[in-house]
Amino acid sequence: MTDLLKSKIEEHLERKVFRTVGEVADSMERECYVVGGYVRDIILERTSKDIDFVTIGSGIEVAEMVAKAMGKRTSLAVYRTYGTAQVKNAEYELEFVGARRESYNRESRNPIVEDGTLEEDQCRRDFTINAMAICVNKENYGKLLDPFDGMGDIERRIIRTPLDPDVTFSDDPLRMMRAVRFATQLGFDIYPETFEALVRNKERIKIITRERIVDELMKIMKSAKPSRGFKLLKDCGLLEFIMPELVALSGVEVMNGRGHKDNFEHTLQVLDNVAEKSNNVWLRWGALMHDIAKPATKLYDEKLGWTFHNHNFVGAKMIPRIFKKMKMPMDSKMKYVQKLVELHMRPIALVEETVTDSAVRRLIFDAGDDVEDLMMLCEADITSKNQEKVKRYLDNFQLVREKMKEIEEKDRIRNFQPPVDGLEIMRVFGLAPCAEVGQLKEKIKNAILDGEIGNNHDEAFAFMLARAVEMGLTPKED
Repeated sequence: MTDLLKSKIEEHLERKVFRTVGEVADSMERECYVVGGYVRDIILERTSKDIDFVTIGSGIEVAEMVAKAMGKRTSLAVYRTYGTAQVKNAEYELEFVGARRESYNRESRNPIVEDGTLEEDQCRRDFTINAMAICVNKENYGKLLDPFDGMGDIERRIIRTPLDPDVTFSDDPLRMMRAVRFATQLGFDIYPETFEALVRNKERIKIITRERIVDELMKIMKSAKPSRGFKLLKDCGLLEFIMPELVALSGVEVMNGRGHKDNFEHTLQVLDNVAEKSNNVWLRWGALMHDIAKPATKLYDEKLGWTFHNHNFVGAKMIPRIFKKMKMPMDSKMKYVQKLVELHMRPIALVEETVTDSAVRRLIFDAGDDVEDLMMLCEADITSKNQEKVKRYLDNFQLVREKMKEIEEKDRIRNFQPPVDGLEIMRVFGLAPCAEVGQLKEKIKNAILDGEIGNNHDEAFAFMLARAVEMGLTPKED
């Protein structure tokens, strides 16, 4: 162990929580170790309040005593089915489990668990960097046990399994997703032998629930450079089983010497561009899916070359189906992503044409509170290598932003409701709910968005009366 690593471990183990756990374990004559991600993160200098402990014997019994020793404002949760317990206070979440060994049935990732030694427990860990342990017993306090050279793999920046990777991934296929996730989060490479096992075992991902897969995808999506994870998923073949719609974006087709860009590579660039500006994970999902319908709408035209007409509208219709299949939330988050996909061409159209007040009003109205996120996505969508073109588009987007601010301050369009509503229309003309009421409301809304009338009751009411005459409607006498 280097002096630097020793000092890092000593610094962490000075914290009272480790002394408390160690003293409790000694009083019970139990071996106890900090294991897994917390040990890895000490070395990587990553902060975490989640600490996993492995004990020889019952982890639940040690947890119960630790909770008493930590005193008030400490909670204890016991999960006897899994042989684990959690001790939680304002500072830490401590997880306790007894050392165990595992065996697997091929049709399930749920192992048969038996009591085991520390060595057997370390062998069952997914990756070498997560198989290190630090003793908290007084006799060996702070001693690092690293049987698979996890320290070396951290220095080499690689993800590698402790044992045969084919066995590791076949036993629990979710570990394949975790390999990609850790490589993405940490900026590590997957060891060649380990990556080859990902390729060989990719079909095993079928036994993993969509919810568990999405958990890992969300962690990939929240990383600093999420494109790395999706590229790894594609390269090893997992993405074909998870989101084949993304794989379909890949590749370049050439007709008469004219090719289109690789839309998968473009999508990953847009995703990273958004990730540099925002931690909003659903905006990142919008970036990942903004061109999802390009394969379905791709056509070659002799004059225009490759076209993807209405890919934004077709893509918006695909979003609910993809979310449902992935067991992702079918609520406002899905609708948000759907809106971004549907509207992402609108600001670009404004850039390419003269920016009219009417078009800007409609954009503000349709995007509502998500207009800033939409503009961020559209700016991220400019991935041309022609820097002059990029600058021109971004400058024009700035003009659109200024126009939006000016119109919003003047007309208060964002999320507006027409100042004459359906109830008032029915009262004035003595109508029950009917198509004419909806038509009048739509005419008033369009007149405001087109700048024909102001966004106020007096002008809207006068406009309503005039249009009602054209429709053959007359006000009801009071």
